[in-house]
Amino acid sequence: VTRFIHGVNHKYNLDISNYEALHAWSTENKEQFWAFIVEFCDIKLHGLGESALRSDTILTPDDLLKHEHALNPGNTFRPEQVFTPGSAFHNGVWFPGASLNFAENLLRYADMNGEKTAIVSISENRGREEISFNALEFQVAQVMLYLQGQGISVGDRVAAIMPNVHETLVAMLATMGVGGIWTSCSPDFGEQSIVDRLGQTQPKVLIVADGYQYKGKQHDITDNIIKIQKQIPSIEKIITVPIIGVSNTDYASAVWNEIVSNKSMNSDSINSAAMDAMPRPTYEPVPFNQPGFILYSSGTTGKPKCITHSVGGTLLQHAKELRLHTDLTEKDTHFFFTTCGWMMWNWLTSTLQTGATTVLYDGSPFHPKQDILLDLVEQEGITAFGAGARYYAELEKQGINASSRVDVSSLKTVMSTGSPLSPASYHFIYNTFKEDVCLSSISGGTDILSCFALGNPTKPVVEGELQCLGLGMDVDVFDEAGRSVKQSKGELVCKTPFPSMPVGFWGDEDGKKYQAAYFDTFKDVWAHGDFAELTENGGLVIHGRSDTVLNPGGVRIGTAEIYRQMETIDEVLESIVVDQAYQGDTRIVMFVRLRPETTLTEQLQKKIRTTIRTNTTARHVPATIAAVPDIPRTFSGKIVEMAVKAVVNNQSVNNLGAIANPETLAYFKMDRESLETEVEG
Repeated sequence: VTRFIHGVNHKYNLDISNYEALHAWSTENKEQFWAFIVEFCDIKLHGLGESALRSDTILTPDDLLKHEHALNPGNTFRPEQVFTPGSAFHNGVWFPGASLNFAENLLRYADMNGEKTAIVSISENRGREEISFNALEFQVAQVMLYLQGQGISVGDRVAAIMPNVHETLVAMLATMGVGGIWTSCSPDFGEQSIVDRLGQTQPKVLIVADGYQYKGKQHDITDNIIKIQKQIPSIEKIITVPIIGVSNTDYASAVWNEIVSNKSMNSDSINSAAMDAMPRPTYEPVPFNQPGFILYSSGTTGKPKCITHSVGGTLLQHAKELRLHTDLTEKDTHFFFTTCGWMMWNWLTSTLQTGATTVLYDGSPFHPKQDILLDLVEQEGITAFGAGARYYAELEKQGINASSRVDVSSLKTVMSTGSPLSPASYHFIYNTFKEDVCLSSISGGTDILSCFALGNPTKPVVEGELQCLGLGMDVDVFDEAGRSVKQSKGELVCKTPFPSMPVGFWGDEDGKKYQAAYFDTFKDVWAHGDFAELTENGGLVIHGRSDTVLNPGGVRIGTAEIYRQMETIDEVLESIVVDQAYQGDTRIVMFVRLRPETTLTEQLQKKIRTTIRTNTTARHVPATIAAVPDIPRTFSGKIVEMAVKAVVNNQSVNNLGAIANPETLAYFKMDRESLETEVEG
């Protein structure tokens, strides 16, 4: 970040001295900002001048003077080259006339330092595999040739039902290499969930695992694949990747190991000299705004929306966030616990563009032991470690102290996302991981395939807050009248366009669904759907999703405000709160999943209510509390408040297929009688 400020000051003759000033400049001068991101992050755009400024070289302002010829290579960026506004917020064009290839940018280190480790892939049942940038590029080249042989070219969809293993990353890069569009689901998705997603995007090629292993148990998904194939007629070829070794894969047109040879090659067995005799990829440049990725909304209110993201917008955002906000260089090792059905997989894999090593993990985060992921920190020398907020809460519940179990000296960044990180978790991480890490709670989502607020290695960390607003992201909080409010709760918005906005929803030909999703709340302003608050420190607090905001007595309460208090109660493993229509108003209903051999006594209920009232307000206190054995969640692990709310209010749940454990909804139906009588608190 400091080096970036020096570069901006020199190039544009400015005197920016801190992050706040940098952020203000980046949103007020978006053409200059995004142009400099291209140069600073070494983004290869065809048709535009390429920068010789390498991000792994620490440059002072004086050094930058010597690089002026590189920063302005004759074909200087002009504002009209960076962004051409459209008739509305979302139909402007970024970098018109420019083209690029996503895979070419992520594999740039095959030319620069090809023997360096690109990927470490670790799974429950297959152990550890290490792949260099040279070997990775070689595998990508082989899969590209196969896809081209199947007629895959620009705009064709390639889908995957795969765990988080290196083959999935190779397949994605190969798809992007030929100009195709990549979309993926996790193999633990049910048959209907996958059909609801991939059936809309109509892939030509499907890459599938024969199964997956989780918590030591192997799951054969080949029967599901047969059923899925019958329901998606666009699928012409299926490539099977042997994960658990199922022999019944008669539906397969090809087997991965027949397409990719020497898949275990690493930097010891393949070097730059050997690469000269091997086929190199011929990357297909596509327009900057060409669709490259299709991700899916959770689908809890209907069929999932097919959120389509551009090649260039995704690359620029990820390069900015990983290099600046996460401070990754080629010396780093980055790990984030994710599946291929979550946007954090895309974010993690873009690490390759920085030259850092990417660590993939497939399996349970708590099997065969509770601290299995912490072992990776010491084993791989991880410098940036990330997981969902629930992971850290679970470690705290289990009393696991990272620094007493493993060597955490390599860590410089710890990240959290998926749901708001509680203040208690901030204290837990600093007390048990490391005192001098940059703790980055980050927030954005599938909608933008990136972040609105995230980490900042140049600013203090304040408990309960996301450190800063993302560079180039004109983020604000509006009240219901569309007025900007500070230190007050409201709707999280972005007031001006940014490159990683979706290019649309696949199949939404007239754009009405896209318009309704983000722009119906405030005219020509992106409304993200988060209930948030800007702080006096320049940070952000997320209080929950806007559509799950509680409203007892007309007072808006974010669910995260209550969850933060519940995480301090040892007897409670997790909780869910919804509002229930009651006597002409609404009231707060809470369900708790308790520790084994713990019961919901009157004493425990009183403890819960007292904790919430003492640390928030009386309006936050639930009217009723009930115990349930489990809580419904999406396939990416997020609790499904809307489905529970529907059940509690005697309404139908629109899309059971989007819920990983729909059988749990029965617990809330069964408990309805006890909810009819309010418990005095």
